[in-house]
Amino acid sequence: MINWQVTATTILCDAVDDEVTIMVYQDGSVRCTGYQKYGEPAKDTAKLLRAKSKRQARELACEGLGCSRITDYKNKLLAEETDPCQQ
Repeated sequence: MINWQVTATTILCDAVDDEVTIMVYQDGSVRCTGYQKYGEPAKDTAKLLRAKSKRQARELACEGLGCSRITDYKNKLLAEETDPCQQ
């Protein structure tokens, strides 16, 4: 097993139209700053999200910790760990 504690990447999440950081921990757990901010947004954040949705003429909403962006990044890391040649 590769000796790492946490790895992270920052992406532009099109689900919320904002940059988010996805963190994957060695035990396989994940954290996303977008989920923290947009998963159950405060009033101000919800208002901002509605305004962005209106400007883009599409619904913007966090898809939760099971979204494809998170699972794709986690799967990529796990694949690299099992096969270092994929890096």
